Amino acid sequence: MKTFSFTCELPNGVHARPANHVETLCNNYSSEIKWTNERTGITGNAKSVLSLIGTDTLFEDTCTISVEGSDENEAFEKVKQFIETEFEHCDAPLETANEDDGEFVPLPRNFANLKAEHIRGRAVSGGFGRGKLVRVGAVDFDSLTDLPPVAAIEEEKNQLEAGFETLSRSFKVQLASAAATEADVVKAHLAIVNDIEFKATLDAKMAEGKGAAEAVIATAKHYTAQLKNSASAYMRERELDIRDVCFQLLQAIYGEDKFSNSLALTGPTICLADELTPSQFLELDKSLLKGLILTRGGSTSHTVILARSFAIPTLVGVDETKLGDRLGHEVMVDGDLGLVVTEITKPVSRYYEQEQRVQDTVRERQAAFRDQKGMTADGKPVKLAANIAHSIEAGPAFRNGAEAIGLFRTEMLYMDRTCEPDEDELYNIYCQAIEDADGKSIIIRTIDIGGDKPVDYLQIPAENNPFLGYRAVRIYEEFIDLFKAQLRSILRASAHGSLKIMIPMISSLEEILWVKDILAEIRQDLRKEHIPFDEKIPLGIMVEVPSVAFIIDQCCEEVDFFSIGSNDLTQYLMAVDRDNAKVTKHYNSLNPAFLRTLDHIVTSVHRHGKWVGLCGELGAKGSVLPLLVGLGLDEISMSAPSIPATKERVSKLDSRQCRILLNKAMDCRTSLQVEHLLAQFRMEQSDAPLVSRDCIMLDADLRSKEEVIKTLSDNLFLAGRCRYPNSLADDLWAREDVFSTGLGFGFAIPHTKSEHIEQSAISVSRLAKPIQWGDEEAQFVIMLTLNKHAAGDQHMKIFSKLARRIMQEEFRSKLMNAASVAEVENTLKSELELA
Repeated sequence: MKTFSFTCELPNGVHARPANHVETLCNNYSSEIKWTNERTGITGNAKSVLSLIGTDTLFEDTCTISVEGSDENEAFEKVKQFIETEFEHCDAPLETANEDDGEFVPLPRNFANLKAEHIRGRAVSGGFGRGKLVRVGAVDFDSLTDLPPVAAIEEEKNQLEAGFETLSRSFKVQLASAAATEADVVKAHLAIVNDIEFKATLDAKMAEGKGAAEAVIATAKHYTAQLKNSASAYMRERELDIRDVCFQLLQAIYGEDKFSNSLALTGPTICLADELTPSQFLELDKSLLKGLILTRGGSTSHTVILARSFAIPTLVGVDETKLGDRLGHEVMVDGDLGLVVTEITKPVSRYYEQEQRVQDTVRERQAAFRDQKGMTADGKPVKLAANIAHSIEAGPAFRNGAEAIGLFRTEMLYMDRTCEPDEDELYNIYCQAIEDADGKSIIIRTIDIGGDKPVDYLQIPAENNPFLGYRAVRIYEEFIDLFKAQLRSILRASAHGSLKIMIPMISSLEEILWVKDILAEIRQDLRKEHIPFDEKIPLGIMVEVPSVAFIIDQCCEEVDFFSIGSNDLTQYLMAVDRDNAKVTKHYNSLNPAFLRTLDHIVTSVHRHGKWVGLCGELGAKGSVLPLLVGLGLDEISMSAPSIPATKERVSKLDSRQCRILLNKAMDCRTSLQVEHLLAQFRMEQSDAPLVSRDCIMLDADLRSKEEVIKTLSDNLFLAGRCRYPNSLADDLWAREDVFSTGLGFGFAIPHTKSEHIEQSAISVSRLAKPIQWGDEEAQFVIMLTLNKHAAGDQHMKIFSKLARRIMQEEFRSKLMNAASVAEVENTLKSELELA
């Protein structure tokens, strides 16, 4: 026997994925290989995933591996080498979001003041929904009491064996068509079915005289108890896979009629789960699914992507223990604020009714732009495209008004699985996107993995500075078969629609020439194989490494188009790690140096008659849009939900004025000067009067100070005077915290100078009934919101005038008894000399 000891370096301990790596290696040898956790004293069979998980090995546990048998020397050397060089890379750090870790931003005061009972979570899909909280995805084996009668022991064994074969075939059929996350889940479940310890436990239960159903349930409970006793919360959650497989085994033996785990929804529902596979999500009735709460998971799983595509509000990282007593009760999921409201009071209901009114108004207004082409007020076309990470997002993106897919990030197709997708799987995925595109173009970016986007099975070593490391095009030469398979799949799919190939992280001409050589080789192979493809498929590159900006003329000679990745280009140009909180203040895309770089790139590309777009997060920022239009970009790509709003904004811009603005911005000395320039531009674009009818409400059914401030702030947003109504409302509340603005006589004058108001305004709400406003009652509210950078002393002058007029009964009577909005407007303009 040979042994060696080591310390477990996996942050999440030995769960299913790293255990699968160990099991796969050890099953290559006939020797007996044991894994002992010295902390727990538990020894497991290293050839069994379940047995390895059962050792409860956590981060920094000391472990011993022993090898004994005919090939122990070779096995010992290979296992030892694996543990020393590869084992630590078998798992990525777990994504978590804890309420106490300071990651959650403060809630807006309009909501916080309601004192609503709630639980925070990490928002990964926006919107809000209300419904009965239902637990899905898990199986309660204690509730399975009406079991089939036990037959003769041989018959029971035969039933169990047949069930194993049926389930194994089912998993293999699913694998043939499954993609990414779904395939990874299926493979994990197939590994459990084939696990020797799993089968041994079942056999042991049968030997005790149990029937097949009893043995399966007892085995499920055995492993559930084993995992639930783990000191690691992450490990405790792994028992979901065991429960899933055992329940599917029962269905394979006795049929789904006998053992049903239907996810059928009977009314508006909020689903709570540890996690859902994509197939489970797709089974749910989307018309009744009003929200999704996952206790774990990240923002990039396919289930979350599906939830976004179907506009299902979704949270991850929610502490389920805080929701246990709310099962079967109505809750509200807010995917914008990142919370679950557990007690829906009347004020909470009214808060979300107002949110719904705003959303409905915006949706109705933007619907007119959804099917129009992006066009400035002076007739200059600006194509607006969508960024996607999977073909399942393509359909919703085009239905939301996308004129193209400006960025198909393909790395998601390679992540969260045990091996890379093959050529046929990729081909089918791209063809699915092409079908939804209906002739519109799709830019497919080849894999940008490595570095900060680890893929376990490639075993790329961890790096100190992954953003500057071994990633994207830099790994292609080592993983040439993987790269070629992707290029072949794209070329094959190009026979069915308009595709373009884009290469990420290009920093030199040598890289472009190498890629072109590989592409030429693959084209020639396809011709020999008589496989059709688009002979003129365009080849482009991402402009994200600053060095490309200085050889852009040479690049124009070699590629057909360019797409600026504003996120990475900003951080590389400014030498700022955007994930480092200590330097994020330097990550600013309004820096004049960055704007000058963009202008140089676009001007140079156009001078050579080539096409250039932008596909970073900058594209969806309405405040920066005039600068992007001024650049003369051919296309701006963004998340699909942002497209209708951006089309509306573009339609109000004059490209010539935007160019003048860009020239001024590039002449600025600081980012702050650019911000002020943009604020001034927005004010000049909409020279709305201080008092206007769209900001006046008469006899409104508003029942609290919070409802008044929220509704009037929302109205300013709908009127185009404010982009962030919650932030504006917070500024108003900050003023209220100093002293109440209730003046008596039934009047209140909330006011602020704020950077969040773009067009200064006086908003009015005459209420149907008086409400409490500090120590006073108020029925007539005049809200004064002035732009921080343009107000000067206008703020106090208007406030003083208003306060003096309110002291006069005639003025108060005119407003209180006004018969129309026009009468209120005229009274204020006349009395405040604003006409």
